[in-house]
Amino acid sequence: MRFRNLSRVVLAALSVTLPVKAVTTVTIKVTVLAPLSCVINDNKPIEVNFGEILTTRIDGINYRQQVRYTLNCPGAGSNAMKLQVHGTGASFDSTVLGTNKNGLGIALLLDDNKVAINNWLNFTYPTLPELWAVPVMQPDAILTGGKFSAGATMKVDYQ
Repeated sequence: MRFRNLSRVVLAALSVTLPVKAVTTVTIKVTVLAPLSCVINDNKPIEVNFGEILTTRIDGINYRQQVRYTLNCPGAGSNAMKLQVHGTGASFDSTVLGTNKNGLGIALLLDDNKVAINNWLNFTYPTLPELWAVPVMQPDAILTGGKFSAGATMKVDYQ
């Protein structure tokens, strides 16, 4: 007997409704974009070859080389795009690409302006950002001779 009364009380409490004070319609609009189907540099590595350089002439200006690449985005949903060079920063400057040689990095430039690695750069496709690479060194570093290398990943996405 006791449980039956408790059951009725719970049901009665659940059936209570609160007065509605205001009602409005919510409209949600979404644009769904298909995954970007771009191909960077025909899926081939982008290579910048500095050739032979003198350590005493590395100043962030000398040995500047253009980063030559292609980008094909058939059926792109938008021409407003962004590009990123993703990599590990140099120990002396995280905005430049680190190399396997201590005290040496590679700065990326858009025209004459430095572009920090791992930052997005906006552009309007099909006009590609004209990137340049230039060796830079840590102030007061003494570089040893020999080959050096650096690696990064180029990414493209919608803005």
